[in-house]
Amino acid sequence: MKRILLVEDDRRIAQNISKGLKEEGLGVEVAFDGITGKQLALEKNFDLVLLDLNLPGIKGYDICRQIRYYKPLLPVIMLTAYGEIEDKVEGLALGADDYIVKPFDFRELIARVSAALRRSDVASGTGKNEVLLAGDLCLNAVTKQVRRGDRDIELTAREFALLEYFMRHPGQVISKMDLAENVWHLNFDPGTNVVEVYINYLRRKVDKDFDRKIIHTRPGLGYMLQADEHAGLPKEDMP
Repeated sequence: MKRILLVEDDRRIAQNISKGLKEEGLGVEVAFDGITGKQLALEKNFDLVLLDLNLPGIKGYDICRQIRYYKPLLPVIMLTAYGEIEDKVEGLALGADDYIVKPFDFRELIARVSAALRRSDVASGTGKNEVLLAGDLCLNAVTKQVRRGDRDIELTAREFALLEYFMRHPGQVISKMDLAENVWHLNFDPGTNVVEVYINYLRRKVDKDFDRKIIHTRPGLGYMLQADEHAGLPKEDMP
């Protein structure tokens, strides 16, 4: 049974979420303040944390930062009444895997939880092992390793997610809207430049020092990972 830590100070909301998760066959432990939530997250074993942001004692952002430092593979989904793009971006930048704004449909929460648990299974080696290729660029979805040619490339969690999305859609033009929705789980806001910023981060690491560029801009359309005929196919081992 998968075990979920729910950190939520609103007892009515916590009770409803806990009841629904248990009906889905998940084990749930609830903390009603940030101090208890942080202690449980770091000291006990959970498969996922549902984390409110506006908590008494310690704020959710600070708890997320601590989880990412001590337990980098533990999935975190933030639950909050804040709906501004900046709040979402800040939470995701701190390492949250997903972000749901209250009020939400419980079916959406279950879908997000299930998706995060599946990704966690892959990252821990219990899911399908697959390595993606794009020319001389190689990405291991399990070990989170990236290599281009004979050079290892260090990426942040969000940079890795962005590159993985490109490599799962080789040769396709992907709009900024698609990237915002599928990598950041944000409703696209034309006023934000978060996609461009991370595209630039990624290019500096996977393209800058190489003659052949892989990530290309299609003006007015979006971005494209230009790969050869073998790109995106699974491979048994990293080269």
